Amino acid sequence: MKYQKHFIFRLGILSILFATIVSSCVPIKRIEYLQQEVKRHDTLRTDFPNKNGADYKISARDNLYIKVYSPIAKTENFFQQDISTSSNFYNDQGIYLNSYFVSDSGFIDFPFVGPVYVKGLTYDQAKELIKGIVDDYVKGASVVVRFAAFKVTVLGEVRRPGEFSIWESKFNIFDAISQAGDFNPKAKRNNIIVVRETDNGSMVKHLDMNSIEILESEYYYLLPGDIIYVPPLKGSNFVFAEFPYALIFTTISTTLLLINYFQ
Repeated sequence: MKYQKHFIFRLGILSILFATIVSSCVPIKRIEYLQQEVKRHDTLRTDFPNKNGADYKISARDNLYIKVYSPIAKTENFFQQDISTSSNFYNDQGIYLNSYFVSDSGFIDFPFVGPVYVKGLTYDQAKELIKGIVDDYVKGASVVVRFAAFKVTVLGEVRRPGEFSIWESKFNIFDAISQAGDFNPKAKRNNIIVVRETDNGSMVKHLDMNSIEILESEYYYLLPGDIIYVPPLKGSNFVFAEFPYALIFTTISTTLLLINYFQ
């Protein structure tokens, strides 16, 4: 009888330890990206059209980097900015300070020309428009139009949270998470929050990174100023990144030693 009680006591302790450790491990279903539910006789989807996948169109309050290149002498190309006096022109701050601000009404104030309406145009369209204007002043010039301040912020359960400068017009949420060093093990991947500023205020969208349907979300492609927040899992203080084999064996061994000692 005494042996049976000790056996039941040991079994109970080990069962509690095992249940605690197993419940602290993150299931694969919570970690795997782009999961797709496939029912019997169904086939995997391969096409996911996204209405926001087209080239970005310039919006009010954007900052544009516009550079005019010409084979003529620098003194004759009055559109060319003098950067020789500033060694910081090519860093984030320098590019921002030398950019062209798009007003709420959609215009930039271009030197020697005046207001130029660019709202709603793609970069290529804006480039062609400005090149046509510049040709009236400087023949044979080429024009570059880029974003001067495309920044997104990633916060929460990622390895490197912070604000990131982006130098391309099409940037998706996976790009942003990659810039932030990927998720921490405690990240709640099926409830990512995107905060976006609009003309009517801030909008909040919840995204599921585990589901492949995110590819069709209007928030899949990010816009300048977007904020991404990655919340933690419930009970994340007890979550293990990897299965803790060493901890299990150590805990079991210690428990058995303590049981034998108190016997």
